[in-house]
Amino acid sequence: MINDSEPATGDDTEEPTLYGRLRRLMTGGPATRQDIVDLLKEGRWNAVLDPDEVAMLQGVLEVAETQVRDVMVPRSQMVVLERDAPSAEILHTIIESGHSRYPVIGEDRDEVVGVLLAKDILHYFVETPDQPFDLRRFIRPAIIIPESKRLNTLLKEFRINRNHLAIVVDEYGATAGLLTIEDVLEEIVGEIGDEYDAQEAEPIQKQDAHRFQVLALTRIEDFNQYFGCAISDADYDTVGGLVMYELGRLPRRGETVSCGGFRFKVLQADRRRLQMLEVTPEPAAAG
Repeated sequence: MINDSEPATGDDTEEPTLYGRLRRLMTGGPATRQDIVDLLKEGRWNAVLDPDEVAMLQGVLEVAETQVRDVMVPRSQMVVLERDAPSAEILHTIIESGHSRYPVIGEDRDEVVGVLLAKDILHYFVETPDQPFDLRRFIRPAIIIPESKRLNTLLKEFRINRNHLAIVVDEYGATAGLLTIEDVLEEIVGEIGDEYDAQEAEPIQKQDAHRFQVLALTRIEDFNQYFGCAISDADYDTVGGLVMYELGRLPRRGETVSCGGFRFKVLQADRRRLQMLEVTPEPAAAG
């Protein structure tokens, strides 16, 4: 057992507590974070830590090296509210998306004028349904952060300032995306599901006549049976494996790929795995 009151020595005085403690557990001299990540992947830890604990420790170490741009929701995938939109349109967007916070834009997505909390506007419509509506009354200041900010620094700022959403800008000041505190925490603990996420009991869920939500761990044979297709499973076992195989890497949220007569769009993913895909059958090519 490690005594937390034990004074740090050497370079550990400037390192995060967990990092320094793990380094002191290792033999053979100083180590980098990657050395510790590699060590955690070794089988000898199986008798001490379960897979979820190992994954969380890896996440803690990797967050310090991860930049906002690596995990943000891209600009094109942001659900936004227009400052001058009719109240009916704003309510429809809130109800359909199920988010709790929304960027509010002016002329375009580069003009983020603030953030709206859904609870503020819903309380208004419940308590004063007949009053004139002006969205500007409910807009809160937006937190702006650069793409290069480290996730561990951002998480600390979120906690201190009690913010839950930040707008990400590129080096020219244009909107690049957004990031929530949930996105950061998911890098450590994995996907945090809620009532708006598809239930794992149904790996393939029909959304409408042309769109389906499919768990990334759905087996290819089950996918083929559901859609009546014949995608090969020679190089992968799951639909998520198919998408990663086609792209040659782990994709980010919002990325798409076409294969076997289907268009696959990544809905949920973190830096270690895919969770959910949107699948759209593509029209057969003209002969």
